[in-house]
Amino acid sequence: MARAVFLDRDGVINSVIWRGGKPGSPRSLTELHIDSGASAPLERLRDAGLRLFVITNQPDVARGLLSPQTLEQMNQQVVAQLPIEGVVVCPHDDGDECRCRKPRPGMLKTLAAGEHIELGHSFVIGDTWRDVQAAHAAGCLAIMLDRDYNRRDEADYRVGNLAEAAQLIIRKCQL
Repeated sequence: MARAVFLDRDGVINSVIWRGGKPGSPRSLTELHIDSGASAPLERLRDAGLRLFVITNQPDVARGLLSPQTLEQMNQQVVAQLPIEGVVVCPHDDGDECRCRKPRPGMLKTLAAGEHIELGHSFVIGDTWRDVQAAHAAGCLAIMLDRDYNRRDEADYRVGNLAEAAQLIIRKCQL
C-alpha cells in the first residue's frame, strides 16, 4: 500500500478569487493562476515516494457558474504544470448531500481504493475546515496552509506554504 498526499486545489496550488469579500474558485481559464512555487515542493514529495492527487470541491458547476468543459481544461493545466497523478472533483453543492463533497471523505476513500493507498499513512493539505474534516474522516493527517481567511480553523498542523508542508510530510515519513 502506498502513501499519498491529497491536495486541495483553490488556495493550495492556485490562487483563490475574491468575490464579495469571500475566497472562491476560478471560473475561467484566465482566472486560474497556479502558484509558481508549487512545483518544487511537490517534486520533493514525489521524489520521497509519495503519490500526489488533487481533491477539489467545485460547486460552481452545480450552480451553473462554471462549465464542466472549462473545469476539465483547468484540471488538464494542473496536471500538465505540476507533478500530480490526477485530479478528482466533486461538482456538487451542499444541498446535493453527496458522499464526495468535502467535508465528507468520499473522494479520499475512492482514490484510496482505486490506487491502493493507505489512508492512515497519508496526508491532506488544505486551506479550509472542509479539508481538515475530510482528512480526519478518512484517517489522514491534516495540514492547513495558513491564510487570512482560515485563522480560526483547526488542523493537525498549520504551515505557511507548500514548501513547509512538504518538509513536514517528509520528516513525518522518516519517523
